[in-house]
Amino acid sequence: MFWESFNRLCNEHNIKPNAVAKELGIPSGSVTDWKKGRIPRDGTLIKIADYFGVTTEYLLGKTSTPTPPGNVVFLEEGNIAMLPLFESVSAGFGAAAYDYIVDYIPGYVSPLEAKETICIRVKGDSMYPKIEEGDIVQVHKRSSVDSGKIAVVLLDGTEGLIKRVEYGANWIELHSINPMYPVMRFEGAEVLRIKVIGLVRKIIKDV
Repeated sequence: MFWESFNRLCNEHNIKPNAVAKELGIPSGSVTDWKKGRIPRDGTLIKIADYFGVTTEYLLGKTSTPTPPGNVVFLEEGNIAMLPLFESVSAGFGAAAYDYIVDYIPGYVSPLEAKETICIRVKGDSMYPKIEEGDIVQVHKRSSVDSGKIAVVLLDGTEGLIKRVEYGANWIELHSINPMYPVMRFEGAEVLRIKVIGLVRKIIKDV
């Protein structure tokens, strides 16, 4: 049942199983084992559940409900870190970023990932219904993301945006999920107006 649940979640999020394994630091050979019916170890299972925002019981096919009432998930204490929360995306990310921290919230990440993970409260509805105003996104800081991924970017060094990033030979497009917002396309030298802050790894719903 694990493989069916895992593969379904990958399809729903438009990501390949091997890509998920790579992002989580899991050997690609494990994916082949899962296809054959092997169930991941507890630590790996929790990583995957956290990545998709579901419970391990859902991954194992023991329940049809992705998250339990109250959004309660039991996690290994060693991988719970207090992550900095920013009220919005700003040009302050970098050495001076901590001047903009408004709070710290618990998050399930490895000790190594915790150093490169931040949380940002979402403003606006351009990514509705997947990401709504007031939600918090958990972001892994990096200077680039694969085409098609949802990322936090800075436009002209000042305007913070959460968009799906698409790349071409000489262009970058920023896509919203909400159809009311047009695609933002940057060609040639204009691509330098975009700076990737990090990859959106998790969405914490405003409840």
